Amino acid sequence: MGNRLSKISTKTGDRGETGLGDGSRVSKSCLRIATLGDIDELNSWVGVLRASLTGQDELQPLLSQVQHDLFDLGGEMAMPGYTLLNEVMLSELEQHLVHWNESLPPLKDFILPGGSVAAAHCHMARSVARRAERTYVALLQQEAVHETGLRYLNRLSDLLFVLARVLARRDGGTEVLWQSRHKQ
Repeated sequence: MGNRLSKISTKTGDRGETGLGDGSRVSKSCLRIATLGDIDELNSWVGVLRASLTGQDELQPLLSQVQHDLFDLGGEMAMPGYTLLNEVMLSELEQHLVHWNESLPPLKDFILPGGSVAAAHCHMARSVARRAERTYVALLQQEAVHETGLRYLNRLSDLLFVLARVLARRDGGTEVLWQSRHKQ
């Protein structure tokens, strides 16, 4: 891999195209690249979330694994026909979702992003995960891509919502509840 990254400015994308792992060239505006970009942005937001937590935070191992999984999912986008995510990864995500949701009270109101810096970062990651999911659905309608990635993004957006709730409530904190001016 070191030799592949020895030259960062290749100028091969100056005409609006980029290369995929199979050697083909596609427009930077194509849906596969848009999906890859959304997954990359999501991974970056998970990195921002991790940076807002202490290194010893109990969520660090989970979020680190999520970042690696997202990199694998990006790899699937960059290498048509490859499958890197699997049912075990999806099952592990679902187990974390159940575990972290157990301690939370039922929702009675809508929650606004915020509550703490970490919770706000988690909400940003969640909203980007939902966008990545929508882009993935659009790609599925145009090309044959593995549905495991779509299911992973769906579960991840749910998990990030739950983790945002956990983070907002930490150390006596509270969630920010929506209060409409138009309540009847």
